[in-house]
Amino acid sequence: MIPSMEPITLYFTLLITGFALIGLEIFIPGGILGIVGGVAWLFAAVVGWRNFPEPWNLLSAFSLLIFGVLTFIIWIRYFPKSRMGKTLSLQTNSADCKSHLQDNIPVGTIGEAISTLRPSGIAKIDGKRVDVVADGEWIEAGTPIKVASTGRGHISVVKA
Repeated sequence: MIPSMEPITLYFTLLITGFALIGLEIFIPGGILGIVGGVAWLFAAVVGWRNFPEPWNLLSAFSLLIFGVLTFIIWIRYFPKSRMGKTLSLQTNSADCKSHLQDNIPVGTIGEAISTLRPSGIAKIDGKRVDVVADGEWIEAGTPIKVASTGRGHISVVKA
């Protein structure tokens, strides 16, 4: 048989567990730990509401609500600018990072497969390394290739 906890013990256990899970969300992203931590805080508010005497139950519930909202606002506003936030965040604009510029490579351009295309890989076309997809069979590295089509985010090639 599992012994029951005193309400105050359960309350603080849920608070500390929720705080720890929300803190772990920094290092293990995905949202699940943060949601479970928020639910733990919500259950702590319910335990406080149902088991604490009259003025303390309301104070406990509203304090948790205000603390949670303020923590979220401060987190969103200041964490990305902190030293830790900068080390965990991408600092470059990824809009400039493209694996290929399909509009600049006309159909019929000749190149060479740098890696084996099974079916995707790297090729050198017009002196640039680009991501390509073999149209049909695999193409071994070093084989001359020809651009068959471009569009929908990729370049299709065939043996030249």
